[in-house]
Amino acid sequence: MTETGSDSQHFTIYIISDGTGETAATMIRAALVQYSNKDINIIRCKNIRTELQAESLIEECSERRGLIVFTVASQSLRNKIREMATERGIPTIDLLGPLLATLDIYFGSASAAHVGLLRAVDESYFKRIEAIEYTVKHDDGKTLADLDKADIILVGISRTSKTPLSVFLSHKGWKVANVPMVLDTPLPEELFKVDQRRIVGLAIDIDSLQRIRKNRLEKFGQDPGGEYASLSHIIREIEYSEKIFKQNRRWPIFNVTERALEETAGEIVRVIAARLGLPESVLF
Repeated sequence: MTETGSDSQHFTIYIISDGTGETAATMIRAALVQYSNKDINIIRCKNIRTELQAESLIEECSERRGLIVFTVASQSLRNKIREMATERGIPTIDLLGPLLATLDIYFGSASAAHVGLLRAVDESYFKRIEAIEYTVKHDDGKTLADLDKADIILVGISRTSKTPLSVFLSHKGWKVANVPMVLDTPLPEELFKVDQRRIVGLAIDIDSLQRIRKNRLEKFGQDPGGEYASLSHIIREIEYSEKIFKQNRRWPIFNVTERALEETAGEIVRVIAARLGLPESVLF
């Protein structure tokens, strides 16, 4: 149970959930913006899955003359909460029941009533948010702090899809850091202190890389004839990256030339999962 505020507050809202209650809390807080002049105490009650648990909370709510908001998958428990609350004159808001009832009618079948399903959704959502925040922070070698917390580390020269791949994978819940290879510049020492099974090298063909770089320079109104897109410079960069990859043979190398982002991301995840002993069922 998570509790905020104190008994001295005039209005008390109990959130009863068979999961974390985070979804209900978010909805309630959004609605309470309209009542900013009220002193409101929100009490979140997690993992409530039996009538005995619910009855205890309803008694407590009755003493405080509170309001009950609940998200419970079990229809029988929903009915019992509503019944017990009505007997004590407690107003209730069933956030999940009416939605499920309407969906039952629309689909022509009863819901599976998975207990704690919203909890799983909440956890999945927050995992993605955490992964996205980590990935943005660790894009293009911006910071090497907490590099050991990355699920996947992408290494490659400029324009080998490091950032697009990182963002795509982060939306799947993977914390991704990407580290750029800069010609004649040693890779950071921190890279060699982390689990090498998590590192992936990215490669690309010379002609494709030159075309991509020229297009990018033209797009931003810059001279496409400079060193960045010159054939000689690109060849040197690719040779430099190949040298580093040969020195670190534990890193699987993926050639991104003319390949869909989703395809490359899927292959990277399968390799990393196999290396870390993760079941493919938790992947994409």
